[in-house]
Amino acid sequence: MDGHDSEDSKQSTADMSAFVQNLLQQMQTRFQSMSDNIVTKIDEMGNRINELERSIGDLRTEMGIEGSPAPSSQPPVQAR
Repeated sequence: MDGHDSEDSKQSTADMSAFVQNLLQQMQTRFQSMSDNIVTKIDEMGNRINELERSIGDLRTEMGIEGSPAPSSQPPVQAR
């Protein structure tokens, strides 16, 4: 092997290293973007759930059943 082959090998290794670094940077950017989008969607869903809970509370108040327990919190009826 002469010095020329050694230089080509070093250049090839440097090129591959730069390629991998660039690829990893692109992947990190994409994952960060996806993560940000997911967090935004979760926040939006949380806001919608809060709004729905307020609307349900308002409807219960309008119907005059504010003080009564929600159906899911009533004790189950036991069969005899």
